[in-house]
Amino acid sequence: MEVGRRGLTLNLVLTACFTALGVAIAPFFYFPFLGTRAFPGQHLINALTGVILGPWWGALVAALIGIVRNLLGIGTVFAFPGGIPGALIVGFAHRAMGRFGRRRIRYAAALLEPVGTVLIGATLSLFLIAPMIGWRPLLSLIEGLGPLPALLTLWFGWSISSVIGSAMGYIALLILDRSGLMGKLPESP
Repeated sequence: MEVGRRGLTLNLVLTACFTALGVAIAPFFYFPFLGTRAFPGQHLINALTGVILGPWWGALVAALIGIVRNLLGIGTVFAFPGGIPGALIVGFAHRAMGRFGRRRIRYAAALLEPVGTVLIGATLSLFLIAPMIGWRPLLSLIEGLGPLPALLTLWFGWSISSVIGSAMGYIALLILDRSGLMGKLPESP
């Protein structure tokens, strides 16, 4: 993980805070979908951490939230493919958009979170993780509909969660910027 000019202590504190926030809202902000627990709050956190902390720290926060949610029984193994790719995509997109001078445009990287969650995470979940662990709801979906319709169905359900969460994250970034808080944080690496 890159720390760059940012202090390791600041990154660790923000990682702990975002992880705690993600775990705290998890029991109240999810909906069941095909045996998974779609959690828009994870995508909200991904949007924030990808921009504020960068891709690797954002992925760490997503992994920590997934671990704690599973330990508490309020998450499934799909918390990992449903969280980590989204944080990585937001972080790398924000880094790539760094040449744009206007912060509001760079914050729009948060809106790319569904690319990681839906296109990468849901695909991995359906064709790799569900067969590996024998997750019946998703395997039954493949058997009943066929691979492509099953994938489109999973993409649809997860995109509802991801689009809502990433839009909330983008709005939160704009509010934090307007309050002046974003200007006090060093740029993410």
